[in-house]
Amino acid sequence: MNTHMGNIVIDNEVIAQYAGSVAIECFGIVGMAGVNVKDGLVKLLKKDSLTRGITVSLNNNKLTLDFHVIVAYGVSIHAVSENLISNVKYKVEEFTGIEIEKINIFVEGVRVID
Repeated sequence: MNTHMGNIVIDNEVIAQYAGSVAIECFGIVGMAGVNVKDGLVKLLKKDSLTRGITVSLNNNKLTLDFHVIVAYGVSIHAVSENLISNVKYKVEEFTGIEIEKINIFVEGVRVID
C-alpha cells in the first residue's frame, strides 16, 4: 500500500497467522489441516503452525485465502463455512485494509471433539 507517508508492506505470513487465529475461534472448526501431498495424509496442525494450513495470495491489491480445515463431527459444514467466511472476511479486511476477493475452504477431515 502506498500512503502519503510511504509504503506499507504486510507479509503474507502475517496475514495467514491472523486469518488462522480468526478461523480457530469459529464454531465447528477443530483446526487447520496439513496435507502431505506425497502420502495423501492429512493431519491436524498445532496452534503454532496454523499458517501451514492457509495459503495467501495477493493479485491486483485483492487477497485470496485458501483454508484447509478439519471440522467437528455433527455440525453443518455449510453453516461452519459461511461463518468462517464472514468472520475472516470482516476481521482480515479490518486488520489489513486490503479487500478480500475470494476465500476458498477445503474440508480435509472431520473429527469428533470431546
